[in-house]
Amino acid sequence: MKWSQTHLYTLKEAPSDADILSQQLFVRAGLIKKLAPGIFTFGPVGLRALRKFEGIIREELEKRGLIEVLMPMVHPKELWEETGRWTKMGEGLLKFKNRNGQWFCLGATHEEAITDYVRYELQSYRDLPKNFFQIQTKYRDELRPRFGLMRGREFIMKDAYSFDLDKPSALKSYQIMYDAYKAIFDRLKVEYRIVEADAGSIGGSLTHEFQLIADAGEDALMVSDVSDFAANREVCPAIDTNPVKLTSNQESGAPVIPFFEEFATPNLKSILDLETSYPDLKPLLVKTLFFKEDKPEAKIFAVVLRGQDEVNPIKLKNVFGFSQEPIWATDQEVVRVTGVEPGSCGPLGLNIDIYLDNGVTGLPSVVVGANKKGYHLKNVVLGRDFKATAIGDYRMAKSGDQDPKNPSGRLSAVRGIEVGHVFYLGTQYSEKMNARYLTKDQKSQTIEMGCYGIGVSRTIQAVIEQCHDKDGMIWPMAISPFLVHICVLDVKEKALLNLAESLEKSLLSFGVDTLIDDRDERPGVKFKDADLLGFPLRITLGKKGFDKGVAEFVTRKNQNKIEVPLAQMIEKAIEVLKEIEK
Repeated sequence: MKWSQTHLYTLKEAPSDADILSQQLFVRAGLIKKLAPGIFTFGPVGLRALRKFEGIIREELEKRGLIEVLMPMVHPKELWEETGRWTKMGEGLLKFKNRNGQWFCLGATHEEAITDYVRYELQSYRDLPKNFFQIQTKYRDELRPRFGLMRGREFIMKDAYSFDLDKPSALKSYQIMYDAYKAIFDRLKVEYRIVEADAGSIGGSLTHEFQLIADAGEDALMVSDVSDFAANREVCPAIDTNPVKLTSNQESGAPVIPFFEEFATPNLKSILDLETSYPDLKPLLVKTLFFKEDKPEAKIFAVVLRGQDEVNPIKLKNVFGFSQEPIWATDQEVVRVTGVEPGSCGPLGLNIDIYLDNGVTGLPSVVVGANKKGYHLKNVVLGRDFKATAIGDYRMAKSGDQDPKNPSGRLSAVRGIEVGHVFYLGTQYSEKMNARYLTKDQKSQTIEMGCYGIGVSRTIQAVIEQCHDKDGMIWPMAISPFLVHICVLDVKEKALLNLAESLEKSLLSFGVDTLIDDRDERPGVKFKDADLLGFPLRITLGKKGFDKGVAEFVTRKNQNKIEVPLAQMIEKAIEVLKEIEK
């Protein structure tokens, strides 16, 4: 393809509303152009990367027996009311009326639509299992779209849905998709991790995220330095590497901890205030936080954890079986249960449930609020001075914590971009939508389901968030819009253009997509644009080189330059591309 025959315009500077580097590069390189906030047009070069990634997805899914369908983007209200998500999805679901006064929404996801598609045909055990997928546009009405394709309102997604006889077979389907996703992202040759995650609004009891590692990622991940363990921080187990063993006052030879005593802490309301004023007490400082379920008349409960730790609301939601994260108790509610405003609160004497984080159990004694304004207590001992309703893991994991998979490993915090997600749903949707089948003994049973998503448009930008340098993008071979970028420096020389066209034709016969920059521009402009676009191999054809019988080959990733005889260009180009692909 010739530059002059396509629609490609590059920018020297990124627009002011481009938030992160990959978005800036996509806009500057003409891969996308904003139509409205969170809504983008794909240019021809960006579309090529998108289609190549879609091709990889189709290959890996079809070889595993998945069936491709295409469902509507517009869904009737009645379908979403069956599952209760018409209201549960909130403002993210864009709703509208048609001219007949009927309510519809734009598809944010397709669990309802696919279940409706199959529920009248999958009537017998003989009809199962089935696994469908589509690559289609979705719309979620993000309050603040940002980061280009990474958090847009309209986006392209691959979603798949499995239907099975029972849980064991549903978990087999889950594993098939898990393996398919590994194969898909392995082909991109980028750094990614598979992490344990929270199911969120989709629901389900088993779920994993596929996260591309990138500093600009929205997700906080915890990864091991010795194993393949990785988890979203919101669900990662928090295990101390060297926990202090709890010493009993009755244990032989153990020092007896004196009875707790009150000491004045005027105007010291935060853990930081206490650490600054009493640095020797820092390891023993414990905070008491107050929460309640987000529903009317919910009971207030306390969570007690070390001052250095951060409470994890996702873990609280999962441990207590709440439908959503608990909310903080108001100051007035805290006063009602403790008798004092936040800042001097502690667990002693409370007539509410108290949940103690594991990290506190390793402390021989602790310092807590005295439930008296301007006072704290020291020498407080768990079990002797107060009792917990339950002890568990209620805190956020942090760097340095123990790897749950390998005790010798340590966790570190990295940022990730979620590009894929697999869910085992069970009967969450099929039960509500009456998707049932008859077993061999003619009993009616609910179909087991799974759902599986890949953000197609998000992934191609996420790849560049990881694969770039100061000059522009560095495309991996698998989804690079073109593999070879031919820069013709003297476009008025007919022999050079003929050579470029001949080279392109030969490369295409080997399946190598090629772009010819035939613009009448200065060499510096062409080279800057080539670096910005970031295709794996640049071949420079200039009059001086032509007269010498050579062309310059430049690999984009490391900027290695070699001179190649004109007669050997095809052979050398294939060789270099194979080396790049390794």
